[in-house]
This record gives sequence, structure tokens and C-alpha cells, in this order.
Amino acid sequence: MRQSDSHSQIFEGERRRLAGLAYRMTGSVAESDDILQDAALKFRAVDLSCIDRPTRWLSTVVMRLCLDHLRSARARRETYIGAWLPDPLVADHAPGAESDWIVTEDVGIALILTLDTLTPEMRAAFILRDAFDYSFKEIAVLIGKSPTACRQLVSRARRKLAGAEPPDPPSKETHHPLVAAFWEASRQGDMDRLLSLFANDIEVHTDGGGKVPAAINILNGSRNAARLFAGLARKRTLPAGPCPPLRWINGSPGFISLESGILQTTALSIRSGRIETIWIVRNPEKLKHVRSHS
Repeated sequence: MRQSDSHSQIFEGERRRLAGLAYRMTGSVAESDDILQDAALKFRAVDLSCIDRPTRWLSTVVMRLCLDHLRSARARRETYIGAWLPDPLVADHAPGAESDWIVTEDVGIALILTLDTLTPEMRAAFILRDAFDYSFKEIAVLIGKSPTACRQLVSRARRKLAGAEPPDPPSKETHHPLVAAFWEASRQGDMDRLLSLFANDIEVHTDGGGKVPAAINILNGSRNAARLFAGLARKRTLPAGPCPPLRWINGSPGFISLESGILQTTALSIRSGRIETIWIVRNPEKLKHVRSHS
């Protein structure tokens, strides 16, 4: 087998895992693809006989590219218009033990948003340790800190991520009726029904990126959320008709719809039979990969 063929075989065998690593770091499908392309070019340029563990080599290169990206992205994020959400990962089936990385709970929207509050080094240390089982010594070499410092980074990250009660386990049987009820109530502008579906402290995040109409701020509270959807219904900006097929967006139930000509994904976090968070992505730059599911 030619060395170029060996490079390709190894890289393609690792692609899904590397994509999961890059997405957990960036929250972006397009940026993850760019990072993997850069890593593939670097990999093809090295002599395999000089690498003890090609899979670890690839992970290291991808993580370093992610760290470089995050350090430069922070300035761009400060000028982002409105609420920022990760690119939606859409699947047609509920997440399970054999699911691809794109629908497992550790790429859930809430987790990605929390990871986004960490420093790049803390984020990297946590992901490498908890999601990819790196030793603290390996993490230290990668991010340029001592093993003790890396242990502290992971500990601090875990404290930031701890304490949140998880949403209800994903289930088409229990979640589809709630998703359909939300669709119908929001299209009818039925305040009472919306309030019966929403948790008291519900949050609504809408990401338009300044490119399409979207709420600039996160909406808090059931009445504010219900007023938003009732108001949109009165303005007839929400399409009627049957609820779209159930989709799993970063492991959460939801749907893809065309709202006033704008493609969007809507994902719901459900706990104790109530909707506690609604994440709506409308930024067209984040939805290029979603069109095949619509």
C-alpha cells in the first residue's frame, strides 16, 4: 500500500472522532470541517514511520488548530449580534448507545453553551480528559501547562458544568406530543396553552447573527415567551399547517421549518413534562448543512 493510501485510510478511520472533537471545541460545523481539512493536509505531509501513534498525532493537531481558532474567535464573538448558538446537528432518530457523535448528549446545546464560557485551555483540558480519555500528562504536552495545572483546569471546568439537572431522557413517544402541541399553540397564538406547556423560568434563545430577523436578547419567563409566540401568530409570520416531522437537534427534540421564507431549526429542552428552553437558529450561515434534512 502506498504511503498516501495509508494516510487516507488512517485519517478516514478517525474522521468521525476528530469531527466530534472539533465540534465540541468550536460549536461550528463549517469551522470543524475547515480544521479537519487543515489537519488532513498536515498529516499527508508527515512520514508515518516517524509517528508512534498516528491517531494521537491527529488528535493533537486538531486540538491545537482548535485552540488557535478559539483564541482568534473570541474577538469576533464579542461583536456577534444577538444570542450565539452552536450550529445545529440534526438527526432523524433519537440518540442512543450506538448513536453517532452528532446526536450524543455531550454535544447538547446547553453543554456547548457552557463550554463556550470556559477559557480555550480549560475547554480543551476538560474535553480531552472527559470525552477522549487523555492523561493529564498528555494534556499538559498539548496545551503547554504542567499536569498539575491541567488537573486543576479540568476540576474547575467540572465545577462550572456541575449542578444542572439533566432534561428528560429523549423519547419520541413522550416528546413528540409536546413538540406538536407547541407547534399548534404557537401558530394559533394560544396564550393559555403556551403557558401550560412552558416551565415558569423558560428561556428562549434566537440566533439570527444579525443576518435575519431574530430577538437580540434571551427571553426569560413563561409569560414573556408566550407573548413572543402569540405576537408572531397575530402578525401571521408563523406558518400554519401540520407540525413538521420530529427531528433530534443536538440530541434534543425539535423540528425544521421555513418561517417567512427563512429556514430555521427549533430545539426544545424538556424537563418534567414542561418546555424549559427553546433554541432557535435562523442564521443562514449556520444552516447550510441542514438543508438536506428539510
